Amino acid sequence: MAPRPFVPYPNACLTAPAAPVDMIDSDIRALWDDMLAAMYAMPGVGLAAPQLGVGLRLAVLDCSDSRDQPVRLANPVIAALGDEMRTGTEGSPNLPGLWAEVARPAWAEVNFLDETGAETTRRFEGLWSASVQHQIDHHNGLLFFDRLSPLKRRRLLEKHRKARLKAKRG
Repeated sequence: MAPRPFVPYPNACLTAPAAPVDMIDSDIRALWDDMLAAMYAMPGVGLAAPQLGVGLRLAVLDCSDSRDQPVRLANPVIAALGDEMRTGTEGSPNLPGLWAEVARPAWAEVNFLDETGAETTRRFEGLWSASVQHQIDHHNGLLFFDRLSPLKRRRLLEKHRKARLKAKRG
């Protein structure tokens, strides 16, 4: 079975705050599995449910070199951020082919419900930190370009608009 499709920007699900998850059940676990399949097929290191058109505060991450250390998060909230910043290239399958350098704190401590429904706190560092912050942004209706200066954001979105027009013309 093919992975779930990504909703294209500017789908409203990408810019609206996502709803919290009440409990971890078989439906949530199945959605996490679908999200992991889509993330690995991309290939990417993280995915938030709104990217698939599901307005829930769910995310998956796997920044491991071996791609076998998935983390499933429900209702993730940043509890603390490091002072040191790390810049990395970010993009989104919702805006294919667009990338930008984004600066984020080098580590983030996050509270969330894990796949068993247990309240968990974990410190993420490096790429894991950038990815978890990126997914939490999605839960809040933000995309990576919202972290850019107004000029860079306008240029990136204009590039996206032109690419969409060109694709429609075929």
